[in-house]
Amino acid sequence: MKISVVGAGNVGATCADVLAYREIANEIVLVDIKEGLAEGKSLDIWQKAPIDLYDSRTIGVTNDYAKTAGSSVVVITSGLPRKPGMSRDDLIGTNAGIVKSVTENVIRHSPDATIIVVSNPLDVMTYQAHITSRFPRTRVMGMAGILDTARYRAFLAEALNVSPKDIQAMLLGGHGDTMVPLPRYTTVAGIPVTELIDKDKLNAILERTKVGGGELVKLMGTSAWYAPGSAAAQMVEAIVRDQRRVVPVCVKLEGEYGIKDCYLGVPVVLGRNGIEKIIELDLNSEERALLEASRKAVREVMEVLEKQGQ
Repeated sequence: MKISVVGAGNVGATCADVLAYREIANEIVLVDIKEGLAEGKSLDIWQKAPIDLYDSRTIGVTNDYAKTAGSSVVVITSGLPRKPGMSRDDLIGTNAGIVKSVTENVIRHSPDATIIVVSNPLDVMTYQAHITSRFPRTRVMGMAGILDTARYRAFLAEALNVSPKDIQAMLLGGHGDTMVPLPRYTTVAGIPVTELIDKDKLNAILERTKVGGGELVKLMGTSAWYAPGSAAAQMVEAIVRDQRRVVPVCVKLEGEYGIKDCYLGVPVVLGRNGIEKIIELDLNSEERALLEASRKAVREVMEVLEKQGQ
């Protein structure tokens, strides 16, 4: 069993490290365009195998996609952060070109792989990988919902002074400030969260979740990597081990929730075949309105990509 991670930056390297530590695959290939970066990080991960007691072998390569051949799952984290003076359109164009090139190389060597996209802007980069690969939508998805729900659950655990293990939550929509949290589907050991925290505190947590990535950028001057890398690894594990986990992921909707031709986060069953099932929740009018607003925001970004003709 082989898993490949494209992009040996903080997120990609963290993902590879978690995959190795959990022994998700016999071989984990880390790919990057910077000479020596993937080789060095994969070697570092392998050298701690005797300490953390795992057998998964990590291999790093520079632009050698032949080494990824036969991968069951490929995680794409490649892309550039937005720089001063760079418009949103510039960022989309740059990263779409990167994701397109990476996807072409991936499918050339692993035509049966499932692709997980982590590159930003997440929803539109998932779109790019999907149209480039021409894979079924069940085998191309974006990682965002697991990260966003993790932040939400972590903030709730802190506010309630309880274990995050006991908190279950769900959210929908785009990644970022248009996400649609669902307090009605949030529980603590089966207890509705609304019975344990007042509305104002819960709303404050929801708003903090929406800007969770931005909060970390302000603190560190760069994007997060531990939680995003771990979230991607959880998706890989669910697929490789056929766990049939129910998690929110970004996928192309084809009529679900009354939405077509848009890439949004929704709950799915993740298993051996990728997305085994898309779950449609019974949303109330307020939740549907929020999801529609999220759809419009994501669709606007998708149209930028379409105009650029990537």
